[in-house]
Amino acid sequence: MVSPALVSSLLLASCLVRAQSSTAAPRASSTAAAASQFTLPASVDEGATLLPNVYDPTAPDAQVHCPGYTASNVKTSTSGVTAHLTLAGTACNVYGTDVQDLDLLVEYQTNARLHVSIRPSHVTSQNESWYLLSTDYVPAPNQENGQTTTSDLTFSWENTSESGFGFNVTRNGTGEVLFSTTGTKLVFENQFIELVTHQEEKYNLYGLGEVIHGLRLGNNLTRTIYAADVGDPIDYNLYGSHPFYLQTKYFEVGDHNRTTLVTEPLDTSNATSNYTSLSHGVYLRNAHGMEVLLRATNVTWRTLGGSLDLYFFSGPTQPDVTQQYLNVIGEPALQNYWGFGFHQCRWGYQNWSVTEDVVNNYERFAIPLEVIWNDIDYMNHYRDFDNDPIRFNYSTGSAFLKRLHDRGQHYIPIIDSAIYVPNPANASDAYQTFNDGNDTNSFLLNPDGSLYIGDVWPGLTSFPDWSTAAAHTWWKNQLVAWHQKLPVDGAWIDMSEVSSFCVGSCGSGNISLNPVHPPFKLPGEPGNVIYDYPEGFNLTNATEAASAASASQSQAEATVTASSTTASGLTSSSTSYLRTTPTPGQRNVNHPPYVLNNVQGDLAVHAVSPNATHHNGIQEYDVHNLFGHQILQATYAALVAAIPGKRPFLIGRSTFVGSGTVAGHWGGDNMSKFYYMYFSIPQALSFSLFGIPMFGVDTCGFNGNSDEELCNRWMQLSAFFPFYRNHNTLSANSQEAYVWSSVIDATKTAMNVRFQLLPYLYTLFYNAHTKGDTVMRALAWEFPNDPTLADADRQFFLGPSILVTPVLTQGATAVNGVFPGLVEGTAVYYDWYNKTPVSVPSTKNTTIAAPLGHIPVYIRGGVVLATQQMALTTRAARNTSWSLIVAPGVDGRASGSLYLDDGESLAPNATKLVTFSAAMGSLNVTVSGNYTGQDLPLANLTILGVPQPPPSNIVRINGQTVANSTYNTASKTLFISGLEHVLGGKVWSANWTLS
Repeated sequence: MVSPALVSSLLLASCLVRAQSSTAAPRASSTAAAASQFTLPASVDEGATLLPNVYDPTAPDAQVHCPGYTASNVKTSTSGVTAHLTLAGTACNVYGTDVQDLDLLVEYQTNARLHVSIRPSHVTSQNESWYLLSTDYVPAPNQENGQTTTSDLTFSWENTSESGFGFNVTRNGTGEVLFSTTGTKLVFENQFIELVTHQEEKYNLYGLGEVIHGLRLGNNLTRTIYAADVGDPIDYNLYGSHPFYLQTKYFEVGDHNRTTLVTEPLDTSNATSNYTSLSHGVYLRNAHGMEVLLRATNVTWRTLGGSLDLYFFSGPTQPDVTQQYLNVIGEPALQNYWGFGFHQCRWGYQNWSVTEDVVNNYERFAIPLEVIWNDIDYMNHYRDFDNDPIRFNYSTGSAFLKRLHDRGQHYIPIIDSAIYVPNPANASDAYQTFNDGNDTNSFLLNPDGSLYIGDVWPGLTSFPDWSTAAAHTWWKNQLVAWHQKLPVDGAWIDMSEVSSFCVGSCGSGNISLNPVHPPFKLPGEPGNVIYDYPEGFNLTNATEAASAASASQSQAEATVTASSTTASGLTSSSTSYLRTTPTPGQRNVNHPPYVLNNVQGDLAVHAVSPNATHHNGIQEYDVHNLFGHQILQATYAALVAAIPGKRPFLIGRSTFVGSGTVAGHWGGDNMSKFYYMYFSIPQALSFSLFGIPMFGVDTCGFNGNSDEELCNRWMQLSAFFPFYRNHNTLSANSQEAYVWSSVIDATKTAMNVRFQLLPYLYTLFYNAHTKGDTVMRALAWEFPNDPTLADADRQFFLGPSILVTPVLTQGATAVNGVFPGLVEGTAVYYDWYNKTPVSVPSTKNTTIAAPLGHIPVYIRGGVVLATQQMALTTRAARNTSWSLIVAPGVDGRASGSLYLDDGESLAPNATKLVTFSAAMGSLNVTVSGNYTGQDLPLANLTILGVPQPPPSNIVRINGQTVANSTYNTASKTLFISGLEHVLGGKVWSANWTLS
């Protein structure tokens, strides 16, 4: 940890290092005297050199050195188990101080949920010696109705002489062991808890986020869970913390004892119909930094503190598990209808005029645009709740927002998580937002009680302390006051891990230097311009690429030579790593004895230090992973106060268990690469499991330069994600949808499908909000008895009925995909565009034509879809006439539902639910509820998969002849039009039947 005194000397020593003022740095505020700012030395963000334990061959193995525990005083009842656990031998103190006595509590909370808690016996409530996750922050359910329950799960335990106490969780109906620690040792120290569980080979685990990885996690991965400000590296910890997994096991049909587990890869070229599956879930309610080690035959949980607070969900299907999990952490918020429109942002819209030009360009090219965003460009010296008075002044901005709102469009700004500390030696540097927070004790402290001061975009900054009610009130007041000056429509929370650009309280004693420049160059500043060529430039611009490669070859060789010379005397053993040893009865929160495989190394690098202290005495070490969740909760409440009665629109970067109840999430700082487009799918599917379905990524990529082909493909793919936003970094190439002509066409093609499906998408979110359903779905979840789909993550379902098969590789004009159930005869699919039934292929894997500008989309049979038409905004689209698509399943039947309300009220005073049922040449529509806002005409109805013309082309609604039908022999569709005046022009006003 860098001490404040040392940082102060570093800052003073660097007083001649200045940030260069330049017109090439549009991030710099026009009101900022950039040339007068101190640039922090890079060393302020350098922590200790650490070797993660998982890579340290000398690290002691707790399973070898520690004695485990012995259970005694065991009391069993029909509602659960209690016991006392005592250290079984001499304390090992391998990564902390062993706890002598533990309490075990087992509760059969519902028939599908089992709770297992292990905590120190001396902790009866929150106290100064041990941190237990407060229910004020994260809910912890009790036994349902406080009564004994019959459970699908059974808890059993044993003491052995070799390893002491261990336990199993078993599924009652099959005897299948879901979770087993028997034969391994429980390790419970003040800075290290370890629980080892057995697994069969080639197990299927999903979740454990946030990580950029394939959907199926595999058995050779260390999942570090520690919120980090970092630009989307593969397989490392990112912004969010979600210690939950779904596990699916496949068995042969007829194996009633579940003894033959399917683990070998199956032949995906042929049908597989002789298997079944069971799923369950595991959730560790713990907010400390942790690791989950996925290995060949075991999964090991390790945390840096807290308790073992485990919840088991019996499933037995993925939808069951997800609903059971969300019943604990909370169902997702119901989003604004307008939130499902298209969003445009970039870091680099320099003023209101540039921002409005982007809006006008979308209209000029007739591309729908719902929301325009501003990154930190709009801020006055990058300060929250304070606009640049020249480039983004309030009067001009309010007039612009009125024009947006009049057109049915919206505006979202970024809000960062740190608050600038004004320079006390400069009266013109005053900042009332800080003063108000400081006066109400709303900021984090140093251990000595002084203000903790780090560094973020505006300079030296303070950080809200969300453990205090005062901080929530202060934050709400700031947003409400700002909203009165600029009527924004929601908020985008960034930097909330929480991020800081220096190690420790580097601003203590140095705020007279404010505003300071970050310890790195910003994009667009001299020496930091993006020069990289778009991916595949060598293919699409071969001559230019060859010339560039030739020109840089000698330079590259010189660099290699210099690097080799410098590194010639170094070996891996020459690196000196900091290793700490436990001190009995104490904690080293800055450098715990167990070293996580943190992407940033030292826990304080690019983050608030673990020893930062909350007003209630809790250290950041214990609650670091909660900051992003808590700022989302505070901002949600603030938006409710600022825009009364309306649903807050809120997107956050750092999330935790339950964040979906208030916010959505975007995938962070990805890159303009095809493989990041691919990774967006498993990332989205994982957040479906985490209860945060409002998910999307920076379409076309954030970092680096995108190009026409990548943006063409990505704009189409993201059209089927709930959150649909294009966003990129400062100084990179522009990548708005109108930049390339082919992207304009591709975008409109995909948006046309999206807009027709908006009523369906909105209904999916209603079901997620009320029942815990998923929105984006993996193929394996919809077809749980097909083991070949266990790791399928290049396709996905939107809800149960829309299959999307995108092109994810450069230069491809076709894509390989599967139509689950089609070969087996259990499903039927229809091409979205021509409504033709998909022919049964000879093998499960099939090649689908997908030229540039076309994304294959299919309707899965068995559904009735209510659609509306594309318009430039969702407000306009909601006022277009309705159409119905009836897509029969293999049994000739179809069903569906439609949820309607005003699309924005926090508590709608009127709603409507429409259900559809089609079979045997008739369609029954049942309407309940009193919302009338979308009782518009029915324009037409299309019935798919009609094998031959009907004997009569007469169509009747409620027995009255209303129209004629047209049969298309090529597509096998029956099209019924001319319905605008039936039902009085109000299609959802009452029940009706079409035959």
